[in-house]
Formats: sequence, structure tokens, C-alpha cells
Amino acid sequence: MRTVSAKLKHIGTSLSSSSRPYSLTPLASSHGKPRNPPSPTLLNEFVNFCYQRDLPKAMNAMAAMERHGIYADSITYSELIKCCLARNAVEQGKLVHKHVFSNGYQPKTFLINILISMYVKFKLLDEAQALFDQMPERNVVSWTTMISAYANAKLSDKALEFFVLMLREGVLPNMFTFSSVLRACNGLFNVRQLHCGMIKLGLESDVFVRSALIDVYSKLDELKGAICVFNEMETKDLVVWNSIIGGLAQNNDGDEALDQFKRMKRAGFTADQATLTSVLRACTGLALLEVGRQVHVHVLKFDVDLILNNALLDMYCKSGSLEDAKSVFERMVHKDVISWSTMIAGLAQNGFSQEALKLFDLMKASGIKPNYITILGVLFACSHAGLVDDGLYYFRSMKRLYGIDPGREHYGCIIDLLGRAGKVDEAVRLVQEMECEPDAVTWRTLLGACRVHHNVDLAIYAGKQVLKLDPEDAGTYVLLSNIYANCQRWEDVSEIRRQMREKGITKEPGCSWIEVNKQIHAFIVGDTAHPKINEINRRLNQLIHKLMGIGYVPDTNFVLQDLEGEQRDDSLWYHSEKLAIVFGLMSLSSGSVIRIRKNLRICGDCHTFAKLVAKMECRVIVIRDPIRYHHFQNGVCSCGDYW
Repeated sequence: MRTVSAKLKHIGTSLSSSSRPYSLTPLASSHGKPRNPPSPTLLNEFVNFCYQRDLPKAMNAMAAMERHGIYADSITYSELIKCCLARNAVEQGKLVHKHVFSNGYQPKTFLINILISMYVKFKLLDEAQALFDQMPERNVVSWTTMISAYANAKLSDKALEFFVLMLREGVLPNMFTFSSVLRACNGLFNVRQLHCGMIKLGLESDVFVRSALIDVYSKLDELKGAICVFNEMETKDLVVWNSIIGGLAQNNDGDEALDQFKRMKRAGFTADQATLTSVLRACTGLALLEVGRQVHVHVLKFDVDLILNNALLDMYCKSGSLEDAKSVFERMVHKDVISWSTMIAGLAQNGFSQEALKLFDLMKASGIKPNYITILGVLFACSHAGLVDDGLYYFRSMKRLYGIDPGREHYGCIIDLLGRAGKVDEAVRLVQEMECEPDAVTWRTLLGACRVHHNVDLAIYAGKQVLKLDPEDAGTYVLLSNIYANCQRWEDVSEIRRQMREKGITKEPGCSWIEVNKQIHAFIVGDTAHPKINEINRRLNQLIHKLMGIGYVPDTNFVLQDLEGEQRDDSLWYHSEKLAIVFGLMSLSSGSVIRIRKNLRICGDCHTFAKLVAKMECRVIVIRDPIRYHHFQNGVCSCGDYW
């Protein structure tokens, strides 16, 4: 049997000609006639009960009508079905279905479509399809309802199959059909085939279709296609703007998302909740706190919107502004499991592990049940605070207490916890006990623990496992090279470097970003491009010499071990975060927090440097790296030097 993708190749043919109909057993098409003349009083009472949403009386009246062979019009039955849906009255809905087919009565296609939609909304897809299969005539609404139902249920193959069968029966899809079937696409081939079909039908300019196309191209990381569809539109509405801004934000193109947001505002559109949620996501990815605060002003118009408040909370947590995050969290009237989990994870990642665990206790007391992400935040808090016993307790009891099976991320937190505590053998046993195969992240976690505790043989083994799973991981090559160099295994060092050259692997340069006056300034190690780099280097040299006067010594364990002594010191001096810190000291007022985002894990030397600068200059410095957030103040870091 051909695959759905193969069938979709023939969309163009199917759109212009019909083939054999969908072969199912239809209902009898004869229309039964009532056995007795209609009773106006009974029928009127039924109609009134339906429109008054009085379900019990409407059901009693319907039963009496059935005994007399009396039937109302389709619109009245649709009102009764709405009432069943509003009350989640499944059994009553089934009785309506039975009634409209009783005594040989044949309802119109319109009413059957409403019944199918009712079953879909009750999540009774088998009943919906059984009714669909019996229809003597199916129109575009019938097919679209089923395609949408399967797409929403993540039964993508079924949705695509129904789309092909619809074309074979000679029913032309409309804009809602295409919007629905696009959600079922999980490959670019199918999307492009559907896109061609839309063009042939002249539907490509429809706003709903365009929006769905942008969404699916974005979901499949095909931003070029999404932007192309967007730019081809002569007129745009808020739905389309939201689609492109959301797609860009989801694909971590925050700069372009914010640019489109500015264009949208210049075009005269007012942001709604969906717009602001996407813009906040863009700010979160870029760690643009000041821009995020400006967006917060717009959020106040929708103060009770839970999704929007959760996005705002996430932005403040990931920008390292815990005071703002706490303020938002405490002000929220309604909190769901996402709100609590975001705040717990935010506290843990920013180094406030004890507060995170206290908040977890408050969450449980409030009656909110923890989910997969909540427990991950709790284990992260334990891991980064060295709370071995607490971490093991939560890990071992998560299935029993909350019905949550440990995933790779949970195992990773505990492996990290044990490794940091020097319990490397226990960490190895846990890796061996994992129900799922350890991935590169798991082995990388173990490798980091081995490096810290100088377990050379296990570090080499873990490093090789990482490279088997992720052969392009430059950081692991460099770490292995340094481990070999420390052991004076120069042949192995040469072999690692040879592999890197042959594969074209180079260590990703460290890059740090700092926001000053709503502009982002980027620095790389040994930067020469910034317009103020000469002044920055001069101030940095002065600062390092002052720090050396109070005992600072560059830690050369964090550069390649085959560099000569002074060269190794110099390479440390110009790490990107040091340049960003100095630029922040030069550019921000004395009371301002210096906030820096970094693409690589902060090295030990820069961590020491930041602590000393924070103390000497009486400043608060926040550095966000891929692992966690470091809040430096008064010569200490929120991580407790445990990261």
C-alpha cells in the first residue's frame, strides 16, 4: 500500500478529477414520515426548552416527541447539542443522535455534521467516524471535521489519509480543510504538495491558509518558507502577524521576531495576548530585560491572562531578574502547574536552591500536583546546591508519590549531583541502571564530574562515549586533550588534535552579550571589532593588575595546555565575559546591575574574576551561561562556587 506521502503526490490530479467514491455503507436515504400529525404544543415546548438551555426538560420533551413521531428542525437540534456540549452531557448527546435517526427519520447532512462535531468535541473519535461512515452524502464540512479531529488528536497519518480520500470522492477542500490538514504535516514534502494544491484552487491568498502555512513551515524549522509566504501577502491581519512573530520566536530568531513586532505596530495593529506571548519569548531567548520590561507595560492590559503571565514570569527568571519574577508570581491571581514550575526552576537556576525547595513545599500545600518539569526543577535545585540526600529522596520517590517516571533529564540531574559530591562510582552505577540509553548529555555530565575529581581513566572513557554519540562536540575534544596533557600523554594529545583537524572541528569561540541603552553589545575572546575595544582593554589591564595586588592569580587550567605560560595568561585576560564586564562598568551607572549572557559555560578563572570585581567595585554582576545563572555580589556567587 502506498504511503500517504506518495498519495499526496497526486493532489493536483485529484483536485481536477474525481475517482472512485469513499466505499462505505451509507444510511438508508429514504425519509420517514411521522406517524401522527405534529403537536404544535409539544414541539413548541421542545423548541423553547432547547433555546433556554433547559436540558432535562428538553430531553423529556424529545422523548415524548419520539413516541409521537414528531421531529423538530435541524437548527433546534443543533441548539440542544450545544447544550449537551456545554454540560459535557455525553449520554444525552448520544440520545439526541439516536432520536434523530428513530422511526426511519433521515436527518439532513447539516445535522449529521453537527453530531459528528459533537462526538469529536467529546473526544469520541470512533463514534464520530462510525457516523461519518454511514452518511449517504458527505460535503466539505463533513470531511474537514474529521480531518481536523485527527489532526488535533495527533493522528497525522489518519488526517492525511482522509484528505486523500476526500479528493478521490470529488469533494474540493476549502480554506478550513487546508488549515486543518496542514497541522497534520510532519514533513516538508507533504507541506509543499499541499501548498501547490492551495495555489491551484486559488486559496493561497486566504488569511487562514497563509497563517497555517506560516505556522507549519515554522514548526518544521523552515523559516525561509514561512517568511516567503508572509512577504507575498499584500494585506496582512493580526492573525498573520502573530503567526510570523511566533514562528520566529519559536525558532530562536528573536532579533527578527522583535523587528517584525515593530513593523506590525508601525502598520497600525495593536498587540494581543498571542503577540505579547511571542514577543516575551523572543526577549527571553535574547535575555533582553529592558525590552521585556517595556512589553510588561502592555501585558498589564491583560493582567488576568494566565498564559501571558507565565511567559512574563519565564522571561524575568531567564533574564536573571528574580525580584521582578517574584513580584509577578506573587501578584498572579491564578497559578497553574506551569507557574509554579517556572518559578521553582527559575530560583534553582539562579542559585537560590533553598528558596526553590521551600516554594515546592508551598506548591504541594496549595493542592497543585507536580509534573515532569516541576520535579526536574527540584532535582536541579538539589544538584546545584549539593543536597545529595534531598535529591536522592525526590528522585527515588517521584514515581511513588506523583506517578512520574524518571526521564533522561532527571537521571542527568542526579548523575550531576553525585558527580559534584565526589560520588563518581555511584554516578557510574546510576548510568548503568538507566532504563533509557544514556545520551551525549549524560556522558558529558559524567565527564565533567571526572574532570573535577581527577578520575582520569573514567574521564577518558566518558569522553569517548560522548564523541561516539556527538562526534562534532569540540568542547569534549579540547577537554580530552587537556586531560591527556595533564598526564603528559603527548601522543594522545597529538591524536586528538589530528582528529579535530581532519574533521574540521574548531572550538566554538566564547561570546558574551550585554544590553546597554536597549542595544546589544557582543564580545568574543580577544575581540578587536568593538568601537571602544582599546579603551576596554586598557581598563581591563588596569583592573587585572589591581586584582593581582589583592591576590588574584589567573587559573590556566581553563585554556589549552600546550600554550606557553604567559600566552596562557594572556588568553585568559581577554575572555569575552571579562570584556563585557569591563564595558558594563564603563557604560552603566554605579547602581545598575551588570547583566551578561554567554554562549559557553563560564570558566573557573572568569568566575573568580567576577567575584573579585563585584566586591572591589561594589557592583552586582549577573552572568547567564548555558548551564545556570551566577549572581555575583560582595565577593560571593549565588552558586556557592558549585557549578
